[in-house]
Amino acid sequence: MSGDHAESDELRPTNREIIDTASDAAEGLVFSRYKQSDVTDLDVTVQFEEGTLNVDVYLNAPKANHDPEQIVTDAVSAAEAAVDELFASYD
Repeated sequence: MSGDHAESDELRPTNREIIDTASDAAEGLVFSRYKQSDVTDLDVTVQFEEGTLNVDVYLNAPKANHDPEQIVTDAVSAAEAAVDELFASYD
């Protein structure tokens, strides 16, 4: 039985891969819209527990021309989409 479990783990990404993928996508989206010098603070927190992805993005970019709230929403969406693509690559 334990062999079956180990085999099924290979058919899906690890929690670390999921977290890294989501975090990279969120940060990448923010920095595709803002110059790094425009961002005073960026905090991306990603959790993946029991099959549920939680992404929280805090952005402080007071001198930026874009709407920070929209960028945060877009960053969360980018993280979710990247994880969906990651899972699809294992199918």
